[in-house]
This record gives sequence, C-alpha cells and structure tokens, in this order.
Amino acid sequence: MTAYSNADIAGLAQRLLDHSLPKAEWTHAAHLTATLRLVRTRDAGLERDLPNIIRTYNVAVGGVNDDQSGYHETITQAYLAAIRAFDAALPPGLDDAEAARRLLDSALGDKDWPLTHWSRERLFTPEARLGWRDPDLRPLDHPPATTG
Repeated sequence: MTAYSNADIAGLAQRLLDHSLPKAEWTHAAHLTATLRLVRTRDAGLERDLPNIIRTYNVAVGGVNDDQSGYHETITQAYLAAIRAFDAALPPGLDDAEAARRLLDSALGDKDWPLTHWSRERLFTPEARLGWRDPDLRPLDHPPATTG
C-alpha cells in the first residue's frame, strides 16, 4: 500500500494540475488520492472539470485520449461519485493523509472495483471510454450526477 503525507497529497494534486507529475507516478493510488484531494479542495464542478484535467495531463505526458486508451469517462465518473460519498462519510476534521489511507484501504483501493458493477465486455468498450454507461452487473451505491 502507498502511504502519502499531507504534503505529498497536496503536491500530487498540484503536479497533476500543472502536468509536472511523471507518468510513472500516475498509479491507481495516485489517481484516487489526487481525486480525493480535489474533492476536498475544489469539489464544485468536478464532474465537468476532471475529465479535461485528466485528458490534458495524459497528452502532456505523451499519451493520447481516444476510444482505445487514455481518459475513460465511465470509470472516472464512477470513482468521482464514490470518492465524494466516501469523503462525506468520514469523521469531520480528518486530515488528507488519514483520509487517503482509509480510501486506499477500502474497496475503492482495489483496481478491480469497477468490475463489481460492470462486466469487462461493457466497461472496456469505446462507448464506455468516451461516455457514461450504466453498470450492467450491480447498481452503484452513489451514482454520478451525469448518469443517464
């Protein structure tokens, strides 16, 4: 498990935003932790803003965003909604480091969490990458505001 300090978390989110985060450091744990920090510091409009944040970061580190790789709308929006609900349920006053530790220790910390809601056949399609697709296995406990 990755452990982050409060300073690490603030820096991780900032380096995502300014595109200075090395691609090798953009792990599953980093995705979740940076998203948690953004929820905690600039939650308003993240459904709209996070896709562009990730897309521009991907391009800045030499990646592409198309129907086969890069940004994935369904996964991003599902995690964003789940992380927002997770954070809202935490005790008040918990610092970022402890919140991130708890998040990474939760079911969301498992890279396969989306596969408890979507089949591989549905989740890993161009349609799910480019736009929202509802789960086909089990509904989300906290669906994104953008579902439809």
